[in-house]
Amino acid sequence: MSDLNFAAQIVFVIFVLLLSWSGIKTIQANYNLQKQISELNQQNDVMRLRNDNLRLQNEYYKSDQYLELSARRNFGLASPGEKMLVVPKSVALANVSGVNLGEQSAGQPSKKTAIQNNAQSWLNFFLNRRTEQ
Repeated sequence: MSDLNFAAQIVFVIFVLLLSWSGIKTIQANYNLQKQISELNQQNDVMRLRNDNLRLQNEYYKSDQYLELSARRNFGLASPGEKMLVVPKSVALANVSGVNLGEQSAGQPSKKTAIQNNAQSWLNFFLNRRTEQ
């Protein structure tokens, strides 16, 4: 009789272990599916935002403001009553701060190379330094 009880207990323990293992695998599968659903929902939200952004861009491209700016930029057109002033590039660049035309403001040639100027500019940017030009 005790052998029969022992065998029944072993079968019961094996049954409980198999049932627990099955439950754990089901929980793991549900977790993985929930993770996939969450990722797909995030991708869906991103695509929805992109679509909204593209819709707004299309509306802007259809607007009168864009058409006016495009006509000014591409065809040199102006509104009635406006006067167009053509400024030579050298004059425009000479009056813009932060542009180095290869010469310092005193008229002396720059001794630094373009790479050195670029590296110094980045260093000034990261250290929040302002250079006077």
